[in-house]
Amino acid sequence: MKKQTRLYTSLLALTFLLSGCESVYYSTMEKVGIHKRDILIDRVEETKESQEESQEEFQSALDRVTALIDFKGGDLQNTYNALNDDYQSSLDAANEVSENIDKVEDVANALFAEWSEELKQYKSASLKRQSSQKLTNTERQFNTMLRSMRNSESKMQPVLSSLNDNVLYLKHNLNAQAMSEIKGEFTNLKRDIQQLVNDMNQSIADSNKFIEQMNSAS
Repeated sequence: MKKQTRLYTSLLALTFLLSGCESVYYSTMEKVGIHKRDILIDRVEETKESQEESQEEFQSALDRVTALIDFKGGDLQNTYNALNDDYQSSLDAANEVSENIDKVEDVANALFAEWSEELKQYKSASLKRQSSQKLTNTERQFNTMLRSMRNSESKMQPVLSSLNDNVLYLKHNLNAQAMSEIKGEFTNLKRDIQQLVNDMNQSIADSNKFIEQMNSAS
């Protein structure tokens, strides 16, 4: 049932994204009983999954770079092709992560704005105070997760740029001497990819924590 709901929301999201009107999308979803809170949880799940996929691609690149540092001979053309494939896959995965984070932030902003506006409708001071505190806590938890997402995202582009530089260099220098000359660059790239993978682990953990908190508060 959850997968069907996610497929339904994804199709609707695509439809309204193409029309450039997210607010209409949120309004339509509410009419069928799917609220911004549900969409937020769903989008965080999707972002986490795309981070996991991206992490796998960068890990593959890391393994390839590690092998290149220890390169002692072999087919350099195949080596170049494999590293280029890793770069292209990592680039596509990173772009998907960025798109998903933007979607998470968009629905969160819409949810918090709506929640804040609805506080004005309360007649009970006690209930208003409780709801206001819950909003504050949720925003705080969300901002912690979003910072973690954006932090790992910010590390992706420098790694991709460095990976692309190395791929380009290999493309025009497929010889043993070039491999020796570029080992220092590979060593730095290996360190940066490992740091990125670690940061993505933290972001994924923070996403899981936020999802758990949101579901427990339902």
